[in-house]
Amino acid sequence: MRYRTFGRTGLQVSELVFGGGWVGGVLIHQDDATKLRTLRRAMEAGINWIDTAASYGKGQSEQALGWLLKEIDTTPYLSTKVVLDTAKLDDIPGQVERGFHESLDRLKRTSVDLLILHNQIDVSVTSGAITADHVLRANGAADALERMRSQGLTRYIGMTALGDVASCKQVIGSGGFDAAQVYYNLLNPSAARTMPPRWSGHDFNGLMAACKAQGTAVMAIRVFAAGVLASEARHGREVVITRDAELTVEARRAQSVFAALGDAYGTRAQTALRYVLSNPHLACAIIGLAEPAHLEEALAGEALGPLPGAALDQLDKLYATDFV
Repeated sequence: MRYRTFGRTGLQVSELVFGGGWVGGVLIHQDDATKLRTLRRAMEAGINWIDTAASYGKGQSEQALGWLLKEIDTTPYLSTKVVLDTAKLDDIPGQVERGFHESLDRLKRTSVDLLILHNQIDVSVTSGAITADHVLRANGAADALERMRSQGLTRYIGMTALGDVASCKQVIGSGGFDAAQVYYNLLNPSAARTMPPRWSGHDFNGLMAACKAQGTAVMAIRVFAAGVLASEARHGREVVITRDAELTVEARRAQSVFAALGDAYGTRAQTALRYVLSNPHLACAIIGLAEPAHLEEALAGEALGPLPGAALDQLDKLYATDFV
């Protein structure tokens, strides 16, 4: 397992983060013995970070970790997330405090290493998004998270860089956040580069540069595009979380990628993971797992290292010509 510096915090974190989300779902959908076996294997392999959220399985992921963490011999870094009810934004500090304490109760912890704002950041309020003003104003989300830090309940605070890119950059540019979850995968690497004119999708251009300028650690999310990159088989939990993207289009683009690259760089999941890990500006990649075999596949992919330059050049040509 390779390790990277987690932004300005200086923490040394494993390239792979054990994701506790619903899409992968090993902490939600598997039996207890499988949950424990998978988590122990991840720790033995050198993974030193677990990521969860209150919304994952409506608290089931956090509840599972509440007992699982007591059954392993190591003490990994732990992150969880709080999401604001956008119908009750008149009391953001109260929402954060209540929601976070409920998470700590489920986790059976007195603190976590990283508390992340889970709402997307947009130009207007929607059912899942708030504006940059709701984050940055007095007694907004940033102040509320800082209050949790001042009480010793979290060491660091983070945000989810989804929604309107300019608004996300504004929040990152405030310098108040130690980490950002950034959408980044082989189908949409726009957060780290300018995409060719023929490419279409939710353009996150400049997000990683904004993070780098502030020393904000980048946690890559959706590295398997909800499983579309990992396999042609559909599990029914594929949820598109970006604009200008449809599942059928994602699947077609994935077919184009692997028709071009073949299996020269490992399995589909390993190739996708190696692409993400080719970016040196990432602190880590959060991987979703449905079963123990997926963990072994990811570990083997990480061991192979980043994709070689020839593969990256081949993908650049694909983005510019056939990736529509």
